[in-house]
Amino acid sequence: MATYDYHCNTCGKDFEHVQSMKDDALTECLCGQKGSVERRISASAGIIFKGSGFYVTDYKKDSPTSTTTSSDSGTT
Repeated sequence: MATYDYHCNTCGKDFEHVQSMKDDALTECLCGQKGSVERRISASAGIIFKGSGFYVTDYKKDSPTSTTTSSDSGTT
């Protein structure tokens, strides 16, 4: 479900309507005038993710450390 902004050209009223994205746009205003309504395009609100767990490196696995132990002491 999404909230759409509408504007009535007859009465000048702006209103919102919650409907499915599959539904057709409204054609009638709350004032009863048919065909005078147009859907407004509104800017989306920004999303801010706060806290840990939202960045790529928050769950990045540690790189394998190279544990090269020298068992050869150089004596023969």
